[in-house]
This record gives sequence, structure tokens and C-alpha cells, in this order.
Amino acid sequence: MRFIYAAVTDIGRKRKSNEDNLFANSDDGLFIVADGMGGHAAGEVASRVAVEAINEFICMTSRDNEITWPFGLDDTISYDGNRLKTAIRYANEKVLDAMRRQAEYEGMATTVVAALIGNGRVNLAHVGDSRIYLARDAALHQLTSDHSWVNEQIQNGIISPDQARTHPLRNVVTRALGGKSDIEVDVQEFEAREDDVLLLCSDGLTTMLPDEEIARRVAEAALDVERAANDLVATANDRGGEDNITVLLVRFQP
Repeated sequence: MRFIYAAVTDIGRKRKSNEDNLFANSDDGLFIVADGMGGHAAGEVASRVAVEAINEFICMTSRDNEITWPFGLDDTISYDGNRLKTAIRYANEKVLDAMRRQAEYEGMATTVVAALIGNGRVNLAHVGDSRIYLARDAALHQLTSDHSWVNEQIQNGIISPDQARTHPLRNVVTRALGGKSDIEVDVQEFEAREDDVLLLCSDGLTTMLPDEEIARRVAEAALDVERAANDLVATANDRGGEDNITVLLVRFQP
């Protein structure tokens, strides 16, 4: 199944720099959004190191099936699922190594969401509170669960989703690349259908727009993915643009 995509990243209205990074390698079907954290531009370094390392490992495994797997294989997921999961763990080690080599990078970290598309299958992986959505049959489905303090409180019934949107700890993530060596990566897989639209985004979008509005604007991707991606970013800026905003849309075609 073929696909087309559009990718947009923007500094927003309140930030002095853009610490988000996006990456699209359509030849290998790899798409990534990373949202960096850390002072003195270290967040931008963390997110850039992460996306480059993920792509490096995916490219290596596409060329050489005999490559050494640094963390072993998980027999509960597919081969491509293992490629994506291992690529993110590999990227985590690269971020940690950069911190060890440069004192000014101490404490930097990054979220990541990634999709690997091949043979009609879509493998997804994520760490942190950046998100992946699937638009299918006129409905928008959030496929990832935020690794964040407020989401844990929602899951435990302590606060509501509406309270979480304005909670003072809403930006606290509980899992990120650069946090620890033994990072846990959530992985899932599904079969793509004609007219599916995949949305990868940083929280600069989801904190500005409710899912209902994201759904309406993602629906436009059925006509023009580039216009829909730009419209999502522009609307997030119109609502305040409190953070960097990154949007990556992938639409599947016959």
C-alpha cells in the first residue's frame, strides 16, 4: 500500500528555540517526532540525537539481516517491531552517551513517537507524552498512552481529563530517552487500510487543541495532507502556541 505524508514543525509563540525534531525516511517507511527537554538548547540536542540514531539503526537493519541486536530480540512482537523497539533503545544510549561526553548536556532528555511502515503493516513505538493518532472511518483514535504524571492520575481516577489539561504538573513526563539506561518502550502493530491517516505529534499540538478539533482538521488530510498539517500548526499557534508544535501526517492510498 502506498502512502503520502506531510511534516511541519514550528517554534510556537512563547519559546525562544525549537527543541522538537521530526524525521521522515519514506524509502524505509520510517517517521519520527521527538520533543526535547533540557536547558541551554540541550533539548534540541537530545531530540536530534534520538531521531538520527533511530534512523541509523533502521537503515542498518534494512541492509543487513545479520546485524548484531544489542538488546536481544523480543519474541512477542514482529521483526519490524523489534527493529523499532531496538532503534529507540539504541537512541537512548546515544543520548546518555552525549550527556556523559558534554557536561552542559547533563539532564537533557526527549520524548519520541515513531512509525515503521512496510508490507501493509504499521509498527508504532513511543516513550513520553508525544502522541500517535489514527483517523479511520470518520473517527480519531489515540493509539498511545502518555507516559506522564497527569495521565497516571487520570488512570487511577484521581483527576479528570479536563483537570489534566490545566494541571500545574501537566508537563511532567514519567518516561523519556535520557532518563535511564534500561528504558521501557511501548510497541504496537496494526494493518493499514486505504484512507487511514496517521498523526504523529508533540504535545505542543495536543495541549492547545482538544481531540475533537484535531479530528476535524485531520479529516482534511483525506483531501490534502500538507494543508491539514499546516492548518493544525497554525491553529495551535492561534490558540496561544505555548510550546513548540510538530505535526507529521501519513495518509494511506490504494
